[in-house]
Amino acid sequence: MPPKPLDMLVIAPHPDDAELGMGGAILKMIELGWHVGVLDLTSGEPTPYGDEATRVQETKAATQILGLPWRENLGLRNRFLEPTLEARAKLANVFRRTRPRWLFAPYWEDAHPDHLAATELVDAARFWAKLSKSELEGEPFHPQRIFNYYSVHLKHAAQPAFVLDISEQWERKSQAIAAFESQFTTGKEHIVPSFHQRVRDEAAYWGKMIGSNFGEPFTSREPIALTDLTRLM
Repeated sequence: MPPKPLDMLVIAPHPDDAELGMGGAILKMIELGWHVGVLDLTSGEPTPYGDEATRVQETKAATQILGLPWRENLGLRNRFLEPTLEARAKLANVFRRTRPRWLFAPYWEDAHPDHLAATELVDAARFWAKLSKSELEGEPFHPQRIFNYYSVHLKHAAQPAFVLDISEQWERKSQAIAAFESQFTTGKEHIVPSFHQRVRDEAAYWGKMIGSNFGEPFTSREPIALTDLTRLM
């Protein structure tokens, strides 16, 4: 259990999805004093050049770079992730234990079945977490918001609801992604442009869209409320 309720909980189908989709946002919000956590749903293994032990060490390295105060793995099965009632209950229990104000889930359209299942699980577990007279652990709790980040395996032209300026966080986000060497470097040395260059180009594109150097796109199924317009760039 985190020492205090989380302000933000990022739910990632696999270790590295949080870093890819919103590593800059994680860094920025921690800098602003927010209590941020990441919940990886699976180990992410097997993969062509990875294994369980390697992935654990890579995740630890990325977690240190991001400065995350809390990170756990739900222990669901990679490649077989499904929005079952059992998985829903496990995730709802985490929500009730960590009590996050905001949830961040993958974008709901993707070619990767694990990502689709993860988003469905987040939506359902958020609802279950507030139920009274249930067999869930802890006290009922309902996270205020769900936002969706982009870490997709689909040639999708994103149309985000907002883009966050991560110019000052870009280099550390890049380092956190690079920590997953077995996923993005090993066996891919011959590919040009490299995976890292493509990720940088994408972040630069979103930065250009908002008049900054680097950005991260987000969206939401629910309306996004503003108390005033002073924080808009």
